[in-house]
Amino acid sequence: MSERRRRRSLSVFRPPLQPLTPINDEPPDNAPTTLKKRRPTSFSKDGSPTSSSGPTSPKMERTDSRRRLSRLITRDRPRASQKDGRPSSLFGSIRSLSSLKDEDEISPSTTSSPSSLDLTTPIVPDVAAGMLIHHGPLPEAGPVFRRRCPYLVLTEFHLIQFKSQSRASEMFPGVPGPHHPNKTNMRHSRLSSSSSIHDLQSSSDGQYSIPLVHIVAVYKLDDGEPYFSIEIAHFNDSTNSASTMTLQIHDPGEADAWLTAVRSAASKARATTTTIFPPGLIKYTARALEQEHDYNPDHFNMFKVVQRAHKSGKRSSSDDLTKLTSKICILAIGMYKIHLVPLPKSTRTASSTSLSDMNGASHGTVTLSSVNVQNVDDSFQLWFRFPFQPSQALHLAALCVHEIILYIRQSAEYLRPEWTEQPIAWIVPSNLNFDDLMPYPAEDEENRAFDRTLTAYCAGYKINTSNIRYTVNYDCEDAPAFVLLSPSDRRKGTYNSVELLAIFRALRYNETFHSISFSQCSLDIMNGLRDHYGWEHTPWTTRSGDPVDLSEQEKTPVFVQEIRALALKNRRLRRLDFSFCLTRRPSSAGEVPDSGCGICEALFPLCSKQYTNVDWITLNGILLSETDTDYLYAAAIEKSCHFRAIEVAYCGLADRSFQSILQALSHQGATLEWLVVAGNFARLEPSFLREYLDEFSLLRVVNFSNISRTSGKEPLFELDTLRRWKLQQLNLSRSPLNAATLQVLADYLRDPQSNWLTMLSLDQCALTGGTIKDLCYAMVRPVPRQLHLSVSDNHLEDEHAELVDVIQQSLTPTQLTMEMLEYKDEKNFQLFLQAWSQNTSTHWLNISKVSLPCPAGDETVTVMKHMLANNQGLQWLNISGEEAHLEVATFGFGLNRALLGLKTNKTLKHLHVQHQRLGIPGANTLATIIEENSSLLQLHCDRNGFNFQAFSVIVSSLVHNHTLQYLSPMEVDRAAEIRKWEKEVEKARDAGIRGLTAPTKATVSTVKRQIGAVIPAPLQFASSHTGAPPPQQKQYTQPQAEALLASVHAKWDNKTAVMQGYLDRNFKLAHGLPVEDSPMTENERPTTGHSGSSTLRLGSNDATPLGEPDRQLGADVGATVVNDNDGAAGMPSTPEGDGGDLEAALMMGQKLKLDP
Repeated sequence: MSERRRRRSLSVFRPPLQPLTPINDEPPDNAPTTLKKRRPTSFSKDGSPTSSSGPTSPKMERTDSRRRLSRLITRDRPRASQKDGRPSSLFGSIRSLSSLKDEDEISPSTTSSPSSLDLTTPIVPDVAAGMLIHHGPLPEAGPVFRRRCPYLVLTEFHLIQFKSQSRASEMFPGVPGPHHPNKTNMRHSRLSSSSSIHDLQSSSDGQYSIPLVHIVAVYKLDDGEPYFSIEIAHFNDSTNSASTMTLQIHDPGEADAWLTAVRSAASKARATTTTIFPPGLIKYTARALEQEHDYNPDHFNMFKVVQRAHKSGKRSSSDDLTKLTSKICILAIGMYKIHLVPLPKSTRTASSTSLSDMNGASHGTVTLSSVNVQNVDDSFQLWFRFPFQPSQALHLAALCVHEIILYIRQSAEYLRPEWTEQPIAWIVPSNLNFDDLMPYPAEDEENRAFDRTLTAYCAGYKINTSNIRYTVNYDCEDAPAFVLLSPSDRRKGTYNSVELLAIFRALRYNETFHSISFSQCSLDIMNGLRDHYGWEHTPWTTRSGDPVDLSEQEKTPVFVQEIRALALKNRRLRRLDFSFCLTRRPSSAGEVPDSGCGICEALFPLCSKQYTNVDWITLNGILLSETDTDYLYAAAIEKSCHFRAIEVAYCGLADRSFQSILQALSHQGATLEWLVVAGNFARLEPSFLREYLDEFSLLRVVNFSNISRTSGKEPLFELDTLRRWKLQQLNLSRSPLNAATLQVLADYLRDPQSNWLTMLSLDQCALTGGTIKDLCYAMVRPVPRQLHLSVSDNHLEDEHAELVDVIQQSLTPTQLTMEMLEYKDEKNFQLFLQAWSQNTSTHWLNISKVSLPCPAGDETVTVMKHMLANNQGLQWLNISGEEAHLEVATFGFGLNRALLGLKTNKTLKHLHVQHQRLGIPGANTLATIIEENSSLLQLHCDRNGFNFQAFSVIVSSLVHNHTLQYLSPMEVDRAAEIRKWEKEVEKARDAGIRGLTAPTKATVSTVKRQIGAVIPAPLQFASSHTGAPPPQQKQYTQPQAEALLASVHAKWDNKTAVMQGYLDRNFKLAHGLPVEDSPMTENERPTTGHSGSSTLRLGSNDATPLGEPDRQLGADVGATVVNDNDGAAGMPSTPEGDGGDLEAALMMGQKLKLDP
């Protein structure tokens, strides 16, 4: 039996800390390290993931103590006998001061920390080298008559337990002997610990040592016992082992003394030692963060902490202490989250160590609601709260608690850089100074790091970031404007409540945006929603810190709180647009009073008390209740609000509500610029209206469209009223206009005060051609009037000759919209087109959705071709048709010939020709125009039933065009063709056959035309004269169908990429930028489609019935053959285009006598 045999442990141990298995094995010493970590210079200079190093304290030399230690070690003492084969300890023995050689051989590559007490190294005597700090007896647990009283000694570098006080006095002269008259008189205390093997350093005489640099935390234990418990958690990096020691002391004063002494000594020891995490542990933690998609080397900090055993309730038995287990783990602060990572499983422990039952946890940094740091020990709490859920607490402890809190504060401020007040309750000691924070280096991000904050909220709220879509409009009033778009997930169609909260809170405090629009985005899910678990996001103050005097804010719905926060925290925010974002209907009379939409409750009290600078509120499309109108009225009568606009179109306002709002808005006459009250139920009385309209002096936009008025001959507006305003837009569409009102409009257009007017909308007002003539004559100026006149869906065929006369004389304004013209006589439409051939005053013309009694005849086509060729004024033209469920308005097949007039046009730059069913013949026409026209910049020609062949023809023409910069990508036409292929393939698959029908003569001709590019000429000839009967039909498999559709998608993508390449080339030429070499020479016309065999190819690795013919023929997938007569011969037409194309393609192998 070896003399260096361990003694069995006499202490009462708690269950050992058992770390988890590491994700990755630790690399060898010579392995390159790929993980990098940057530390802000404010906390660490050595790059350590833990504490920074400080000045090294000199060690106290104690020669006499070293001699005593040597005598203790070399003294021959009897050892307790043990049976062979029995482990030295049932709980894992404690390492001896003279550690066994076989223990060192377990992991020879692992080096101990500098404070390790291994007598095989010269540093062993340093256990007594430090200055004595504190000492005292601690009786062990056990029967009263057999209880022993070990002695605990704290030095500068170690915490040592001796078997008795006499042993301690032998090593440390400052410790009185057991019979000394000044012997320490303490109340009995108890020491218990839980340790893993190779953790505590022990000797055969019962001396145990903990290096202070291994201590992770010292804290009071909340175990409900009648005595005072102190828990000391320590971790050995070299052995990857974690342990805790618990001191149970009956005297509160002595407990505080031990707590203060151990904390202070451990902190000093930690400050004088550069502690670096092992590379394996850093890699393990980084991989854990990568699993959460939160690892960034520049934003990565890790600390050793203790997840404290937290017990609530009253006192319990003393056995509960052993059931409470604190766990040492890694606290990692990532880019967007705070992680608790369990320790990896120790590599030096045997089967006695099992996997820990602690699971890792991750919480978003933006969900942190409270931080509570204790001043008496190392414990602290982190409280996290997910929206609409109760808070979750992490009870932790660490010596470096102040450093952890500083890094958490730094991360929170980095993720919300614009927030002047973080929504976190910082309950920290006074000596924790946040002024020591060093901010991260400034990063060049748009919109004041809005994307960073939004991403942080998405990570914290577990949201798919790609689902949120928005744009920033820089070309509008009060720009830049944030505009929320519909979610990218079309199946949902709307955002959920958590996604909307993330957007609202990311916008809060961000003063980049002067306007915020939620128009057309549903916010119904937020309306009336309440969060009963916390109020940390409730806006109690303005951005400047002034308190907000509003009652019961904490009881208001979350929707109201978030809107108020937007208005209170952004001083530059001027406009909020909520158009058509709520579909709620106010409760009817007799029920519980309606609470309102929430928007009025949120904003108008702030405006009336001047807490916000928002002065433009858009409520269009939201049905307002009486509660909402009361909020609006109370704010609008306050002249101090300085409203520029309150838009209430289509808000369901009845006579009383409308009159109340108009009366209140009259108090804002000195500042109101927009008056939008369209589409309400109220009937306007001209005398009442004039009473309030005369109060406004700065109106720029007036929208009284789609309203009704009382009968009478008096005009809706007085001329003096219109002259008082500086109108830029006037919209009276779909409103009844009597002769007196039209006369007032004509007189106003003659007045020089109307020169400000740029938009006049009179759609669907029962106007005739004579009325249009009067208005055009009234707006005549020495130069064409810079005004957009919209007169769509009127009876312009009545008094048509007067309309033709004013167009022919070029008295029309520069922009004219005349949609939905309905002609009963085609001759009138011909006169209309002839007049435009001579017009030079109008540069922008929209005559889409023209309805003729029949498709355009030859004479009409000739007149239109002449107009397109000879008009010298139009730069923008829209001649699109209409395809509705119940009505179709197109010019017919003759439009293809009429469009050829554009070949010689030199002024037109933008052409819209959509919904005209042009098909492949129209594609050939547009290709000819593209090749020969040199003025067109944009061509919008989608929704014309174009298949891939037609699209290929149009793209092919771009090789000869060097001016066109935009061409429709044909997304709608592509989707329509794909749907046809899917239906045809599904039909063939359901039938369970390889082809649809036996080949007919039409089918044979289709095969010759469609796949002529694939089959060499000799094989084509031989195949057409074989006369062999076709083989038996075979099944059409699912992989074939999927590969066919995938090939169709790929061909569209490739052709779209080619088109974009040519358009980019033209853009660079127009702006004088260097142009790269063209992918094709001008003498080579690009293909209109790849080979039909490549369309049907199912993969080079599969010998499928459709792919085998290509391989046997050796057909070149990239071969191209152009047939100018047929447009494109490469790819089969859509199934419904030529009828039998799919069948012909599938029967290709039969025609060539190839048995798949």
